[in-house]
Amino acid sequence: MTGSEGSVSLEVLKTKMAEFAKERDWERFHSPRNLLLALVGEVGEVSEIFQWKGEVPKGLPEWEEKEKEHLGEELSDVLLYLVRLSDICGIDLAQAVLRKLELNAIKYPVHKWKNHSA
Repeated sequence: MTGSEGSVSLEVLKTKMAEFAKERDWERFHSPRNLLLALVGEVGEVSEIFQWKGEVPKGLPEWEEKEKEHLGEELSDVLLYLVRLSDICGIDLAQAVLRKLELNAIKYPVHKWKNHSA
């Protein structure tokens, strides 16, 4: 189920989300459109967390543990809806991500970007 250091595969998340929806008879609501709208709503909730904070340093050192926990919950919602949407659309998200990374490596070769500021 999990890999090293407690990591969880996209396949496990996909299976758990499908089971969760089936147990509650929610499959009928999980159309691509509905899942996309839910995903966008959850991204909005993540945005709200950052809305008035300005730039924050990596690791969020000045945030309270409760704030970090809330952010983790909202980021989890985003990931779960994304995994469910890809499943319903018949997209192997893990393979799509690997392919996209390869395409980005071609589009943005290291020699053009290393040691350059954005």
